[in-house]
Amino acid sequence: MKLRLLLLLVCCALASGQRTAGFPEQEKEPKFWNDWAQKTLDKALSLQTLNKNRAQNLILFLGDGMGVPTVTAARILKGQLRGQPGEEGQLEMDKFPFVALSKTYNTDAQVADSAGTATAYLCGVKANAGTVGVSAAAVRSQCNTTQGNEVTSILRWAKDAGKSVGIVTTTRVNHATPSAAYAHCVDRDWYSDNEMPADAVEAGCKDIARQLFENIPDIDVIMGGGRKYMYPKNTTDVEYPGQPKHSGTRKDGRNLVKEWVDRNTERKGHYVWNKKDLLSLNPTKVDYLLGLFEPADLPYDLERNKETDPSLSEMVEVAIKILRRNPNGFYLLVEGGRIDHGHHEGKAKHALHEAVEMDRAIGRADLMTSTSDTLTVVTADHSHLFGFGGYTQRGNSIFGLAAMVSDVDQKPFTAILYGNGPGYKLVDGARENVSTVDYQDNSYLAQAAVPLSSETHGGEDVAVFAKGPMAHLLHGVHEQNYIPHAMAYAACIGQNRAHCLASAAPPRPGLAGLVGLVGLATVMRLLC
Repeated sequence: MKLRLLLLLVCCALASGQRTAGFPEQEKEPKFWNDWAQKTLDKALSLQTLNKNRAQNLILFLGDGMGVPTVTAARILKGQLRGQPGEEGQLEMDKFPFVALSKTYNTDAQVADSAGTATAYLCGVKANAGTVGVSAAAVRSQCNTTQGNEVTSILRWAKDAGKSVGIVTTTRVNHATPSAAYAHCVDRDWYSDNEMPADAVEAGCKDIARQLFENIPDIDVIMGGGRKYMYPKNTTDVEYPGQPKHSGTRKDGRNLVKEWVDRNTERKGHYVWNKKDLLSLNPTKVDYLLGLFEPADLPYDLERNKETDPSLSEMVEVAIKILRRNPNGFYLLVEGGRIDHGHHEGKAKHALHEAVEMDRAIGRADLMTSTSDTLTVVTADHSHLFGFGGYTQRGNSIFGLAAMVSDVDQKPFTAILYGNGPGYKLVDGARENVSTVDYQDNSYLAQAAVPLSSETHGGEDVAVFAKGPMAHLLHGVHEQNYIPHAMAYAACIGQNRAHCLASAAPPRPGLAGLVGLVGLATVMRLLC
């Protein structure tokens, strides 16, 4: 009993070095909560008049791995970064008036991967894990099952309708999420021909980087990482000349960046590979933009060189400035892709800061668009085995300790824990005592129940936030593949155009209209 009390005192002492727990004095008054609820009620009542405008612009923000626990924890972190307790705060996505749940399973997997889910929320068709832009009839890694099973994405539907289209990601531009927007590939890992088996290349299957430039050659804006997959093998990288791991990978000898530049220079096309060049562009004089800022994925936001690497918010701002010049509107896919990577690595601090940065990008887009003509949707492809608990006090650091010690091993534990992953660690045959390590470090591996080199996805539903024209179509619980169909309906693209043609037709005149057109006497003769 004395040992347990001592450990509890140690735990409290450690916690006191984090944030001062507590809550605002005004929250003690019932009037505070009643007034807040009434304001929320007034907002809800104002939504009874639905926005049924035609969406000229479509924006999809995809937080890779951003399950509901990640959304909640990111909300708290955002508030705490502002010096607030955090729980009472709002993310930009929290302000969206319509919320739904999305069922994330793949056709062959209860717990999904990012490729099959991307095919669902971009192409409108559920698919097998590990495949992009193909139906469930295609089998992962089997090249000969590609042909005839290709499915097109909402980005393609928008382009075919005359809209400008763009892709912005913090991962490689040929990673699972963005690739489903343009590629048809039975293996998400075929980044370049270097990663493909020889028989697949010989059979005519194309790597994803190549498809980025060939399948939809006029994608207006492409920004992210993945530079090395575009250059011939062993080509020295412009940013990391002394590091062979960042050199080009292509076996076919093609320089896809040069091919793009040659094709687009005369069409106001610009290629950039660093923040300075990106922000020096005049968006009013750019029709096509290719930005490849890293050989592979972009760095975590906490590790980003703010002088050379653009943030997701900065990339989104430039993208919208270019795309919105099209009078027919635009479609923009934005991926906060490294939320997922942070979770896989057991580095919750990186994952949550990535989520907060994506929320900043959502806020930036909000300032540049209007809900009268822009449908914005925020969702995730899947969740993770990430959670936080332990009866923490109000305002406790989201990365801090729980307010109790274990009643089994009498050791403290952090509020954030993983169900599995690299954070599993035994010291002398027992769970590591977190008070002996720096659990506030950016790269701290949160403790996990099951040892794995990479933490896994979670299988629960994820949230869908929507605002703008026809946002009310995203409500309740839906299959994930419903999302692009609802967005296409709002914009009158793809197969959802009949209702727009009908609404555009002149209305048939009623009796009063007929009188006005042909006169009362003529109408009386017709009726009699």
